[in-house]
Amino acid sequence: MAVETVRELLLEKGHSVHSVRPTAGVFEALELMAEKNVGAVVVVDGEGRVHGIFSERDFARMTVGAGKITKATIVMEAMTTRVVSINPETTISECMALMTERRIRHLPVLDGARVVGMVSIGDVVKSMLAEKQLQISRQAFKIDQLETYISLAV
Repeated sequence: MAVETVRELLLEKGHSVHSVRPTAGVFEALELMAEKNVGAVVVVDGEGRVHGIFSERDFARMTVGAGKITKATIVMEAMTTRVVSINPETTISECMALMTERRIRHLPVLDGARVVGMVSIGDVVKSMLAEKQLQISRQAFKIDQLETYISLAV
């Protein structure tokens, strides 16, 4: 089945979102990311409000830019605070355009103020490739049907 919206994508991949508090240690966030095999976590407060996003890219920038990261460095010091988010009705094509335009790899999915999922560039590409494969299969079926029709008509 072709996936057209983020809502449909989340139904397939799941709604799990990995998050940390703004006061969590950077290394704690990195350990969670490694354990869950994800490239970013949403930074939320105790009431679930989004304060930022912390990604591998943020860590790399802080490491190179600041030059020092200690065990005491907290996520709030390294996270991206201008969070670009989407809603469940956003189309997969809109996600790709947004990610390309903003040069980002992760989009938190918000339903109102509540985080209901996370979409990565990998999720979007996988979905778009599946759609292309479906289109190719449909075209191959049509060609096969036309060839059968022509061979029977001769």
